[in-house]
Amino acid sequence: MIVTRWWLIRHAPVPNSDRLIYGRDDPPADTGDTAALSALAARLPREAVWVTSHLRRTRQTAAALRLPGSDMALVERDLAEQSFGAWEGLSHDTVAARHPDEARRFWSAPATEAPPGGESFAQVMARTAGAIRRLTAAHAGRDIVAVIHGGTIRAALALALDLRPESALRLGIAPLSLSRIDHYAGGESEASWAVGAVNALGTFFGESR
Repeated sequence: MIVTRWWLIRHAPVPNSDRLIYGRDDPPADTGDTAALSALAARLPREAVWVTSHLRRTRQTAAALRLPGSDMALVERDLAEQSFGAWEGLSHDTVAARHPDEARRFWSAPATEAPPGGESFAQVMARTAGAIRRLTAAHAGRDIVAVIHGGTIRAALALALDLRPESALRLGIAPLSLSRIDHYAGGESEASWAVGAVNALGTFFGESR
């Protein structure tokens, strides 16, 4: 039996007092909570493949954890946060005021609707699943530490739990939280997933996605 373990970490908090929608925008993370970072680092395997998205908040968080391999993380664009297209950099109130019909349509069905120029959560799930499967095959039997985003961690958990997009959006994923999914292959049974943890360690602050 070959077991590949994914250690899924949401990046450190992003200062966002104006509650802007940032999605694929690239604001910096606040990595000043050394106690939280130390507690998280103590839970992670020392011999692991490290992966981040291309957005700096994930790369900053990986560097702040200061574990072997974190400074040479693979960059996987398919594990980036959901794109909110034309709405990125705007507040929810601004979007509602400028684009009331589009905002109403999106928030009535955020799992399957997409913002203008952006993507739906169902599309996030599809690209995330592709990346998870590809990296699992490439690094079978290893520990994979992925410092990524709330949206893509929900999508990874949805893959492991066989959740519909609407159900996956109910999962709360806090900054600096740890979730884990394990992939089992080989032996007499078909390949399968197990979930070892969801949203452990992190303190929930809310989010603007």
